[in-house]
Amino acid sequence: MAALSPKDFEKALSQGRPPNIVRLFPNSRALIVSGKVIDRAMMAKGKAMTIAANGRNQFVIRGALAAAQRANAAIIVEIAKSEGGAGAYCAVNFWNLALLVDSIANELGITVPVAIHADHYGIKGDADVQKARVEIPSMFDAGITSIAIDASHLPDDRNLLASIDLARYVPGWAGLETEVGEIKGKEGLSTVQEALFLVQGLNAHDIFPDWIALNNGTTHGIEESEAGIQVELTARIHKALAPYKISGAQHGTSGNSSERLRRITSETATTKANVATALQMLSWGVKVNDYGNAQLDENGEFIRARDAGVTDAVWADMVKYAADKGWKKGDYKKLNLPFENKLLGQSRETRERMVEAVEEFTYGLLKNVFNASDTAPLAVEAILSAGSHDLGPKVGRMEDPARWTEEKIVRRAATLDSDKGPAGDFED
Repeated sequence: MAALSPKDFEKALSQGRPPNIVRLFPNSRALIVSGKVIDRAMMAKGKAMTIAANGRNQFVIRGALAAAQRANAAIIVEIAKSEGGAGAYCAVNFWNLALLVDSIANELGITVPVAIHADHYGIKGDADVQKARVEIPSMFDAGITSIAIDASHLPDDRNLLASIDLARYVPGWAGLETEVGEIKGKEGLSTVQEALFLVQGLNAHDIFPDWIALNNGTTHGIEESEAGIQVELTARIHKALAPYKISGAQHGTSGNSSERLRRITSETATTKANVATALQMLSWGVKVNDYGNAQLDENGEFIRARDAGVTDAVWADMVKYAADKGWKKGDYKKLNLPFENKLLGQSRETRERMVEAVEEFTYGLLKNVFNASDTAPLAVEAILSAGSHDLGPKVGRMEDPARWTEEKIVRRAATLDSDKGPAGDFED
């Protein structure tokens, strides 16, 4: 596909940036767009998904944006509630992510469309719902252009009811992701029945999500999964949801080979794939295998790549800090917040090699695994076709609201065959 023409870019820049982005960055040349735009670009190419890069540090953001520019791919940069919410373990958060992306994109001359996504905005009870009514608008005030409202930790009826409630606080132009079945590995897998219940109930209330995330066998973190993503299950659920034109969001890609991720791309309706831990580890200089997992030596210690990532002295400080805290390997993600400024204070050569490691890995995913190359012009085409930052929903209301009152939702949920699996913390 031909490169994006300067004329089309200028039109997209004037038409495609949402009102919150225009207000925040009136003189910006960064094409920050709604998550809807990114989803439509992947759908237009067909059998394509893009990275939703968890920007746990600034090096990841830089590397992901540079890779997207090289691949001519529309992408998403995101942060999850656990990573960047009120109790964050990263310096990057819901309220500064757009500022960082806009600044870096302008510095690097990035012209591909980028969405700013608030991932796993977890709702685990009534108190979270009440807080979200204030917090969600504050996030959009700060430049978020897409959000995943994740009430999947709750029973199915409360998941649906919380999602209906909170959708009111999401701008109609914004990307919207919903989730069914708390993601926690091979146990408690989502079912067709559960997914239909959630999507149909939302549809009846004029809520039309762009993506649905499933518990389809993923795990989060650094450990390789024997089972991994259940491609057949995912495809079966996506087929059942096809009339509602909802795309898939794949969480927990670590632990899955490139081949399995290619199957997710080619055999399902997935257009968004979250990648977090691998990018963090690469920026630090830890070796990562084809599964996106950090490699460990015979003593269970991380294997460092030679002349890569942070300096040896900084790495030694990080390891000691984690040891003093009694952290296991999966807890190293908590180093992001206390070490952000120390990482930024390293030499330019060190900082650049941290970014380059992320860029190379991300470029390989976009080009060779996710089939996302040359989707940037398709995203721009979607904006120009709509003549607006607001692409509208992919489908209208198909369900009868009278059949989806709160009382009937509760009654209907009681008939579902639902297994959430054992309890755990799997927000990332």
